[in-house]
Amino acid sequence: MTPLAAYDLMDGAKRFSAVEVTFLPGARAAPHRHGSAFLYAYVLEGEVRSQLEGEPLRTYRAGQSWIERPGAHHLVTENTSATRPARVLVTFVSQGGEPLKVPDVR
Repeated sequence: MTPLAAYDLMDGAKRFSAVEVTFLPGARAAPHRHGSAFLYAYVLEGEVRSQLEGEPLRTYRAGQSWIERPGAHHLVTENTSATRPARVLVTFVSQGGEPLKVPDVR
């Protein structure tokens, strides 16, 4: 994850953050949540497969996007290509000081 921007909103009660996530060929993220953050993801390059709990598995291509509501459980995030990277711009509006990604406890 490459941080691109972070700004306090509402006197620090909320925070806007933007990161670029690069998935190497065949890479997959472990299941996780984003706490109380509202998230918007936009695919910059390649294809990413994503699934939130209770929703179908979907494939997003460059130029497509999705949102995740606060508390969403992200079960699958993976690069569909075994040979090319995928890049995603992810923006968050979160509680000030809260981590942007919380891995599932194993």
